[in-house]
Amino acid sequence: MMRSNLYRLGRYAARRPWVVIGAWLVVAALVVAASGAFGKKLEESFGAPGVDSQYATDLLSAAGADQAGLTAKVVVTPLDSTATLASPELRAALAHLRSTAALLPHVLGAGDPVISPDGRVGLIRLQYPVLDKLEPSDLEQLKTLAAVDVPLRIELGGDLFYAFEQGQAGLGEAVGLIAAMVILLLAFGSIIAMGLPIGMAVFGLALAISSLSLVTYLIELPSWAPVLGSMIGLGVGIDYALIIVTRHREYLARGMAVDESVGNAVATAGQAVLFAGGTVVIAILGLAVAGVPFMTAGGIAISLILLTMVLASITLLPAFLGLAGHWINRLRVRRVQSSPGTGWQRWAAHVSKHAAAYAVGATILLLALAAPVLALRVGTPDDGALPVQRTERRAYELVAAGFGAGSNGPLVIAVDISRDPAVVQPLFNAVRADRGIASVAPPSVNTAAGVASLIAVPTTGPQDAATMTTVKRLREEVFPSVLRDSPAKAHVGGQTATLADVGAKVNDRLPWFIGAVILLSVVLLAVVFRSVVVPLKAALMNLLSIGASFGVMVMVFQWGWAADLIGLESTIPILPFIPMFMFAVVFGLSMDYEVFLLSRIREEYLRTRDNTASTIHGITTTGRVITSAALIMIVVFVSFSLADDPTAKMFGLGLATAVLVDATIVRLVLVPALMKLLGDANWWTPAWFNRRPPVVAVSERESVSVSE
Repeated sequence: MMRSNLYRLGRYAARRPWVVIGAWLVVAALVVAASGAFGKKLEESFGAPGVDSQYATDLLSAAGADQAGLTAKVVVTPLDSTATLASPELRAALAHLRSTAALLPHVLGAGDPVISPDGRVGLIRLQYPVLDKLEPSDLEQLKTLAAVDVPLRIELGGDLFYAFEQGQAGLGEAVGLIAAMVILLLAFGSIIAMGLPIGMAVFGLALAISSLSLVTYLIELPSWAPVLGSMIGLGVGIDYALIIVTRHREYLARGMAVDESVGNAVATAGQAVLFAGGTVVIAILGLAVAGVPFMTAGGIAISLILLTMVLASITLLPAFLGLAGHWINRLRVRRVQSSPGTGWQRWAAHVSKHAAAYAVGATILLLALAAPVLALRVGTPDDGALPVQRTERRAYELVAAGFGAGSNGPLVIAVDISRDPAVVQPLFNAVRADRGIASVAPPSVNTAAGVASLIAVPTTGPQDAATMTTVKRLREEVFPSVLRDSPAKAHVGGQTATLADVGAKVNDRLPWFIGAVILLSVVLLAVVFRSVVVPLKAALMNLLSIGASFGVMVMVFQWGWAADLIGLESTIPILPFIPMFMFAVVFGLSMDYEVFLLSRIREEYLRTRDNTASTIHGITTTGRVITSAALIMIVVFVSFSLADDPTAKMFGLGLATAVLVDATIVRLVLVPALMKLLGDANWWTPAWFNRRPPVVAVSERESVSVSE
């Protein structure tokens, strides 16, 4: 029986803490040493098999064409506001800058400087090889161009920044840790009780992050996985530890011995942690349904971090608790009542008394918050959304002012001319004549490889919906009209087209993904709580909280409401892969609180068979814990939303909103109201379901005795 095994595991860790801690230290030392000596770098790829942009990349790569790789841009303007780049001195300076850029490591070529019609902006495009041949150091080398001694203001941008510029993960982690320390100190009133969850979470997170460079031997992991994994792992790890420590202190207050208390805390709260963590992992691994390799790999990396935090919660944390003994309640900074406060009890009783009104009101509020989802638009946030302090933003604005917004997101058209080389010129003419194309560079033709490429500049910027319309028109109207009677094939690639294609593929798979995650989660909760109604109700409420978080994202990022509070300087569309990633993470985290709360409600229901009293008891005993846990996650996620990167802002704000909604409107209003309205029907199961073993328990009433 799982509870019995967890009890023995927790008691063993408490009785022999140094054995368990020593084992973790040995594993950590081996992992860190192996990672430093043999770890592989994490990759960055946003392609997807089977989409048109990937065909373009594959075609150019097979032909050895430079356009298959990444690009960077060097943008200049005279320091003298009255000068133009037509002067001999500035032309010489521009030529010197180009020659310097051409000598940078891995630069395949530096294009001739292009001067804007007003003579005030110059643009040099640098061509790099494909991503797997580059290193983050290439970006650092590129940044050295800003220090070249010429009478020009130099700004930099392009794909290289998108691939290698690191987000401010350290800031988010530091702010999150400080907030967690303050919240835990207020919740526990003891420095030692506060320090144990923090120590466990930091240790587990460091170990998990270090192991990722070794996992790359099995599967290529995206370089952004540690940032998102740190955001989620830190919050989840502290939350799980908070739940177990709270239950342990309750058992100590009853007079249990330390090892017995730890064993029972792991057997009850630890089992809830296992199932909550399992739900999160199931939801995140469901990203494989999308059929997009980088999303699947990112899900695996985050799941590994979460599994490490769960394992640390039921082994390392009990060892810390056993080592601390009764000192866990010492070094007090404030006195906290060991029994639940009456405030939560009064609130739960109040909601139960007016259940219908609260159920209707909470549902209407959630639907109102979710309504903007109908206006959700996926697209490519461009560098214009970055803070003005970033060189990419300044380069973007110079290019847009000098050459038009479309110059910041050129389209790369790859043409297979192996059986019909004559199509290049007609295709060039047709693309150039399209109303959504501002200009097309002369074709680059590799007759030996049978491949030609065109660089087309749209009239609109990368994040504009009109650019996506242009890409679609080229594929569905322009190319067929030219190549109707030809065996040649043309494909549109480039970063803008790639992200649009990924978004389309994700949207096609999203209904299947949502269905798979909900089904697996409902089955898991049905097994845990021996109920059909509770899991279905939990899934519905989680969908409402997710919809609310998506709605807030639309309000902030697309409509610009309160955007300045998170440092967003312009409205932007939602990145194509954000909705699916957000659904996986938010659905899993929402289920965490559902398991923690319902395990206490079911425990009391099995004892009293009074549904209303059990619901009030569950809210009373978990209200402070869930609120503290939610506050920790909210602060961690909000700190990430203050980063420069728009992607980090989206994840941070979306996750913070979801947790806030879930821990307040859903968990403290909608759950008690619906539990009251449904009564004993909450725990109904078909007769055949009850006859099927095993019964998996998360409560004391369904557990074995401590003497076992």
